[in-house]
Amino acid sequence: MSSRNRCLEIQDAVSLLSQRVSLLAVILEYSFPKTTRGTDYCCSIRIVDPSHHETGVAVNFFAPIAEKLPHVSAAGDVIHLCNVTVRSHSGEVNLVYNKAQSSFGLYHGKDGGDFVPYQVSPKYEHASEDKIFIDKLRKWLVNFQPNEGTLVLQPVIPSRNDFRLFSEIKEGDHMNFACKILHFCEAAKDEWFIYAWDGTDTPPNIIRSKLEDEMNCPLSLQLESLPLPRDLYCTFPTVGSLLRIAFDRCIEKSGLHHLLNNVKFKWIKLVSMRLEVHAGLWRAVFTNFTKIRYASAEDNLILMRKRLSNERISLKFERNSLGYVPVPSSVTVVPVKYDSVPYVTLMDALTHEEVTAKFKCVVRVVSALPCQPEMVRSSSGIYRMRLTLEDATTRIHAYVFGEDGVCTILAIHRFRVLFNYFYDTELKSLFLTSVLLYHF
Repeated sequence: MSSRNRCLEIQDAVSLLSQRVSLLAVILEYSFPKTTRGTDYCCSIRIVDPSHHETGVAVNFFAPIAEKLPHVSAAGDVIHLCNVTVRSHSGEVNLVYNKAQSSFGLYHGKDGGDFVPYQVSPKYEHASEDKIFIDKLRKWLVNFQPNEGTLVLQPVIPSRNDFRLFSEIKEGDHMNFACKILHFCEAAKDEWFIYAWDGTDTPPNIIRSKLEDEMNCPLSLQLESLPLPRDLYCTFPTVGSLLRIAFDRCIEKSGLHHLLNNVKFKWIKLVSMRLEVHAGLWRAVFTNFTKIRYASAEDNLILMRKRLSNERISLKFERNSLGYVPVPSSVTVVPVKYDSVPYVTLMDALTHEEVTAKFKCVVRVVSALPCQPEMVRSSSGIYRMRLTLEDATTRIHAYVFGEDGVCTILAIHRFRVLFNYFYDTELKSLFLTSVLLYHF
């Protein structure tokens, strides 16, 4: 029987350069469909089996429409590839799926209860003997853990086995994350966001806008065109940063809802996310290099992330994102009777079930309106100001009003202390102080 019909192990298949082979394997990682430079669509997966589980092998798919590409339900699923060609590129052997001659069938992984493929290509035919191979792969997968240190490097990834916390991100880097997907949505037409969380705080960013621009070009509170509903915010953790993940223009978005629904509420591994900053807010980008990697519930890294996040949630007295901002300035004086009021995050305040409550937040003031101290007092004698505040969990507007006759000199003094900033000529950036916020 020829190698194009008989199911080979990966170890044997990769030695048959320029030949067509068929094989059954486990999907270690996969990408979303994207457009090519021509008229086709493409995607890439990496597969492993017991014969070749250290590095696996990449499989590149091409199709005239995105719907004909594999829509992987989850990393760890089984794929049956028929008549794919073995190629070598830049010293690495890979498999190429030919849209005219190849075929595939996708099966659920170790938790699959049957041997019926959930997606097949038009020319795919499965035989009863395939069940034996699929069953063996599912049993092998139960105890399989990827050896992250031996996976093949790509030029865009500094270290493919280095999974960082959100607290360690840097602008412009490509990084790997192990995180939980809390939500996804189409915020506007073709504007999709994934909301990821790992329990840690993203570092604060330099605010590059000018205070005097706040009237005509206010600092954004979120990356989306419109804010999320409060009911949705109430389902998110109140500690740790929500990292918005956007999609590069090359990513095909027509089937995103189905693909993302497979990872919602799950802890997953994301490989090669590009980090950007917009209006002082962090954003990760799902690029054509990004992959979703297999991670079982028993994965050591996932278990470590879960333990870390659970510990963070349980620390009720450290919910003010300590370490995110410097020590608060003494702009406000703490009345003794409010010493017992607990510290909370802005997300705690935003989602609090009571309309009126008492709490304290350590926040960073990133903008204000009006920005001139002499404009704080209105012609009617009322002191009013809109502050833009942030901590690691969110960014909000806070409206400050007063009509108790606080003298103008004191008000202006406190305003200037509040915005005790300096202009760095090298960075051309505005640095603002942190303050202690009281809400009653």
